[in-house]
Parts: sequence; structure tokens; C-alpha cells
Amino acid sequence: MVRKRNRDITSWYHAPEPDICPLCGRIVPADQRDEHHLVPKSRGGRETQVLHRICHRQIHAQFSEAELEQSYATVEALLAHPTIQTFVAWVKKKPPGFYDGTQPSKRRRE
Repeated sequence: MVRKRNRDITSWYHAPEPDICPLCGRIVPADQRDEHHLVPKSRGGRETQVLHRICHRQIHAQFSEAELEQSYATVEALLAHPTIQTFVAWVKKKPPGFYDGTQPSKRRRE
């Protein structure tokens, strides 16, 4: 016998919406979920954005903390950068759980 109370619970429960990476637009699997501080935490940033681990690592491989704070503190600013645009065009064709090691930028760090 199914209790009425159990039917009521299942009728109002809705699974949470999956996280969508704002950079590449793909669903973020739980094991690939990273929280990116838009302004680095070391520079007083508090606001975070859920990203794929590979997207998050690419951001930090490309930009210094000073650059992130001064010029790339929004998803829109990140997406406007040509290197990030090239990366996003490549990674958005990959499955959601795809991960490949990210190489640091060869340019000089400040």
C-alpha cells in the first residue's frame, strides 16, 4: 500500500537544475565543478561563478591575479579576450566530463 504522504512528497519535489558553465555553455558534471572568484580571493573578491574545471584552469593559466582583478572580473570580459574565445570554440565541442591538462601561458608573469 502506498501512503498518501509519499505521493505528496514526490509530486512537489523537483531535482535542482544542472549548472551550466557560462564560458562554454556545457552542463558541469559534479566531479568537474569549480568555483571561480571573479575577483581573486587574495585581492578581496567574494563573488564566485561555477565553471568547468578545464575552463577555470584555462583562465588561471592565461591571466595573472592582477589582470583578473583589473580587466577580467566578469564573464563577459573573459569571453571578449581572443585567447579565451579560441579556447571556448575548441572546448565546447567536447563532452561535459572532458578534462585535459592545461598548460601555463608562455608569456612573462607579473
